[in-house]
Amino acid sequence: MTYFKYTKFLSMSRLLLSYLFLFTFLFGCGPDRVKYTTELKREMADSKIKRITDVDVVETVDNLGEKVTAVIQKELAEQLQQTTDPAKRAQFCQLQNLPRTKAIANRYVLDIRLLGPADIRNVALNPKEREILDAYLYSAKQKQIAPSNIQKINDTLFVYNVPIAPENPICEACFGKQDVAFAVWHLGFPKREVIRRMSASKKK
Repeated sequence: MTYFKYTKFLSMSRLLLSYLFLFTFLFGCGPDRVKYTTELKREMADSKIKRITDVDVVETVDNLGEKVTAVIQKELAEQLQQTTDPAKRAQFCQLQNLPRTKAIANRYVLDIRLLGPADIRNVALNPKEREILDAYLYSAKQKQIAPSNIQKINDTLFVYNVPIAPENPICEACFGKQDVAFAVWHLGFPKREVIRRMSASKKK
């Protein structure tokens, strides 16, 4: 092969490779690739959780838990005051038909529940949380004000608990007359969602 032919062949090869690369790129950038790229970026972002310690997560959960319970408790109390219908009150106590509470649950991907004395024996709850409820009930019997508590249930979930003051009408309205007025908020925070909010706030 002469030098001229070799140069021409090399140029054509390069041109062919360029077209092949362009063809692959164009057809590889379909919806599936875009979706995959988005999911990949999200997974990469989530993989950075090692930079944030559990202490950081607990602090954030504590701050959010305090703010969230203040809002949802106010909404529940207001709705209970507006009706004496047992059926409607039962719905409110089950946190139904509470728009602000529902919006907060969706926004923070929260599991929000109102727990009572019977939940100390509720096997659907994690044993750690049942122990906390038992300790809260003991404090209530001693007429002591117990603070909020945060438990790391597993590697993906943190639970924020805080008792409702015994003089609050929610206790009796939702759990009837008790020897010791007792009701506790349960807020389940997925660790991934907490970290995403922490990361988003740091970027601002």
